[in-house]
Amino acid sequence: MTAPRAWLVWSIGIFSYLVAVTQRTSFGVVGLEATERFHASASAISFFTVLQLLVYAGLQIPVGVLVDRFGSRAMIAGGALLMGLGQLQLAFADSVPAGVLGRVLVGAGDAMTFISVIRLIPLWFAPARVPLLTQLTGMSGQLGQLISVVPFAFVLHSAGWTPAFLALAGLSGVAVVLVILLLQDLPHGTPAQPSTKGLRATGVSLSRAWKQPGTRLGLWSHFTIQFSGTVFAMTWGYPFLISAQGLDAGTVASLMALYVAGAIGAGPLIGRFVSRHPLRRSTMVLLIAAATAAAWAAVLLYPGRSPLWLLAGLVVVLAIGGPGSMIGFDFARTFNPAHRIGTATGIVNVGGFIAALVAIYLIGAVLDILYATGFSNGVLYGLEPFRVALCVHFLLIGIGSVATLVVRRKVRRQMAAQGVVVQPLLKVLAEQRRARNARRDAPSRD
Repeated sequence: MTAPRAWLVWSIGIFSYLVAVTQRTSFGVVGLEATERFHASASAISFFTVLQLLVYAGLQIPVGVLVDRFGSRAMIAGGALLMGLGQLQLAFADSVPAGVLGRVLVGAGDAMTFISVIRLIPLWFAPARVPLLTQLTGMSGQLGQLISVVPFAFVLHSAGWTPAFLALAGLSGVAVVLVILLLQDLPHGTPAQPSTKGLRATGVSLSRAWKQPGTRLGLWSHFTIQFSGTVFAMTWGYPFLISAQGLDAGTVASLMALYVAGAIGAGPLIGRFVSRHPLRRSTMVLLIAAATAAAWAAVLLYPGRSPLWLLAGLVVVLAIGGPGSMIGFDFARTFNPAHRIGTATGIVNVGGFIAALVAIYLIGAVLDILYATGFSNGVLYGLEPFRVALCVHFLLIGIGSVATLVVRRKVRRQMAAQGVVVQPLLKVLAEQRRARNARRDAPSRD
């Protein structure tokens, strides 16, 4: 455990996840080009990403079951292969159905990657390292978004659609080769993990993971704070900043880079917080949700186009939601046995992406309705229609926050039955303040 071989395996896993994030977010910077290439409406463009995320979310639980059975190596390699084929298909697509098929393959391959990489960490590293390494994994993978925003966008604008997507297909090919040659599922000498066999046993494992309130708390935590950044990065952020806010491509690229930098900076801090305060994880989730809603409200209510500093603040808050949502996977890990981590992680990972695909579709539908009714004054991606459409965020954040509070009560009742009582945060803070005051006011003794 934590030997040099472990770091090599983890590094290959991170590279594979980085490639997956690159493929996942690549369509987010081609929205305007795709509208012209496929002669598509806003709803049709959103459908590319919605179907991709629907496939991704729908496969999370099956993939979680499969990775528990077949291991991470086979699943990561298979996922990279599917993503490569998807980008190859998209490179030559000239119609909406052909393009959608490519994104479906990308979504299927992407679905096989993250869970498989996360599963490697507790098998190769000591338990005390797991929360921070989980955060670092998510943080490092976000560099893939930077690849899609900068080099991929450069190739797209300089060489054209087909060469850009062929380059992404080649990147997946590199990942396949590295995984097959260098990645292994377990350290040498480690007994194989028990695996579910047969449909009945698989159903029992899935049922037990779902019935565990900690798993559902992870799902709703992921639902609440992951989707907003995903929606921004994968589909609507680029058109919103370019067409509605009037920024140039270079400034938008800088903001997207800031998004990645914010996620990288927040990841270790949240990882340390989870390690030191495991009983306050859901509180952190709710604070991030409140900050996300406040940031969107500030941008959408600002009269006229928002100043760059306000947009930068929104980007940083959205970036924090990425590593913050990783708390959901920590719930899956701590409330489920090792042989069920993949299944539980799959359930958790459904949350954020279901919320994202709902938000992406609703935003596109609202934009089309406003355009058809004349509200948009002939500008599909104008500022005023975006103000209305992006309010979808508040609806989903509200639903997720309420569900998180409801399930948290069940988790804390379960913990109390096991002798772990979580005191209200305000009460704990008041007691700590009284203790500090008592120490300060106590007479000193020589």
